[in-house]
Amino acid sequence: MKKTLSVILLSFSFVCMLAPFALAAEEGAAITDAQYGYYSMAVIGAGIAVGIAAVGAGLGQGIATGKAVEGIARNPGASGQIMTPLIVGLAMMESLTIYGFVIAALILFVKW
Repeated sequence: MKKTLSVILLSFSFVCMLAPFALAAEEGAAITDAQYGYYSMAVIGAGIAVGIAAVGAGLGQGIATGKAVEGIARNPGASGQIMTPLIVGLAMMESLTIYGFVIAALILFVKW
């Protein structure tokens, strides 16, 4: 848990540090105060979106994997019937995290 939290905080700080470079205006164009406020809020919103998506998927995957291992431990003969739905379910949960990342990237890089 401590390692996961530190990775999430490190990723959020990395996004916040690199956002001014990624969102910099074209050469010769000045960034107004309104644009700067929008960009800073977009960075914070994107970081929170990715964080919530990662935490939700991580919790779901941990619970699902734990229950699958528990089921296999109780009935080792059913491991083939448990593993296939488990892997499909984990792939679905991971796709939700990727959707969160895509939404965060849209928030950051699409010029409204």
